[in-house]
Amino acid sequence: MPLGFGNVFNGLFKQYGHTVILLLRFMDLAMLFSAAWVSHYFWLRQPLIDQDYRIVIALGILAAIIFFDIGQVYRPWRNDAMRGEVARIVRAWVTAVVSVISIVALIRLHFWFGSSYRWIVTWWVLGLVFVLLARSILSKLLRSLRSHGWLSQGRVILVGLNQMAVAVSGQLNYSSWAGLQVIGYVDDRSEDRLSASEFPLRRLGELKDLAAIVKEEAVDEVWIAFSGESLAERAQHYLRHMPVSIRLVIDCFAFKRNKFLSINTVAGIPTLDYSVSPLHGINRHVKEILDRFSAFVILLIISPLLLIIAIGVKLSSPGPVFYKQVRIGWNNDSFTMLKFRSMPVGAEAKTGAVWAKPGENRATPFGSFLRKTSLDELPQLINVLKGDMSLVGPRPERPDFVEVFKDQVPNYMKKHMVKAGITGWAQVNGWRGDTDLNRRIEHDLYYIQHWSVWFDLEIAVRTLLTGFINKNAY
Repeated sequence: MPLGFGNVFNGLFKQYGHTVILLLRFMDLAMLFSAAWVSHYFWLRQPLIDQDYRIVIALGILAAIIFFDIGQVYRPWRNDAMRGEVARIVRAWVTAVVSVISIVALIRLHFWFGSSYRWIVTWWVLGLVFVLLARSILSKLLRSLRSHGWLSQGRVILVGLNQMAVAVSGQLNYSSWAGLQVIGYVDDRSEDRLSASEFPLRRLGELKDLAAIVKEEAVDEVWIAFSGESLAERAQHYLRHMPVSIRLVIDCFAFKRNKFLSINTVAGIPTLDYSVSPLHGINRHVKEILDRFSAFVILLIISPLLLIIAIGVKLSSPGPVFYKQVRIGWNNDSFTMLKFRSMPVGAEAKTGAVWAKPGENRATPFGSFLRKTSLDELPQLINVLKGDMSLVGPRPERPDFVEVFKDQVPNYMKKHMVKAGITGWAQVNGWRGDTDLNRRIEHDLYYIQHWSVWFDLEIAVRTLLTGFINKNAY
């Protein structure tokens, strides 16, 4: 291999260890598709995949993308110890296949005849075998490349010996895919403060020796286990003439007692998340796909009910079936939200936007029924299908109300870090209508902080069981 290309290859894996994770994603998808083709050819003897099978394969691969992420299959990968990965891969792939079978049964494809059930079982087995085999080969390939010096690890020393330094050392040496190896530490304090079993790295010297140690040990990076501004300043002063990377590692353990902070890792970097949207990267796409697909299926199922309600609205008073309102949603952007019209046309001409309160009589009798049963909210499934809203999320408000509430309710605008929802954590806990806004926002922020696909599913199930009829809906 030419020297120049080898240096590029080394740099790729030393600075961007997550390239291995990206490679794994593409490799898994390729293996699952290959297993589907082999299974199809084995049972049907056709090199071209039929349309029905293509639909099922697409659903299966999409489900695999979703459940492999949920199942943490792509968490920091230790390529020399795959046994811990097998259980997660098996669980995720089984869940994906079961989901596909459920979807196919729901939409009633004329599919489960002849060899179809044998095909999908074969695909499940081969998909698992192909994925595990490919990962095993990749593991051996990376070990071989490293043994030939093509993936030589960057050498790291730690400055300061504390709890965070111990954690950093263990994580870096565990995550061999990151291409970094901790070779020792420097500290002015006593060498025997930790036993060899607690911290089996050698002490390379004191802080004043840092520059000489970096040169002698051919160190690539210096990580400062942050325990005070003076330590960081001194380390940077000693290294001011050295062309070496310097990183400050925040001692996250000191912040664990703060219930408002969440410790997270972004590209292997520990962060303290105070106000962070959970819907970034793959999470955003997963929720978007599930929302739109679910909205489409629900609209198909309840279309007769929607027609009946539309006729009822038309008969109750003259005017359009839908009532359109401008609401504030994700990223403080406005959108037009749909409802079944529950009031006569022009009911707000004199009063303007008014917060709904118990005992008001502006709604028609049929409209009052729709409000109390929350059936007037069903057209918002169209908003979900368009991408304006989500099935689950904080409820949106009108711009007039937002302007008032943002100065009255602490952290009110944080609810716009995610898409507005038809239902939400606050609503299923009774905080809807004319109730305490502070408590409602607390629930909205709790939802944002703890979002997951399973949390959305819990809220959706609770809405189906108890959420339609509520004493605060009027």
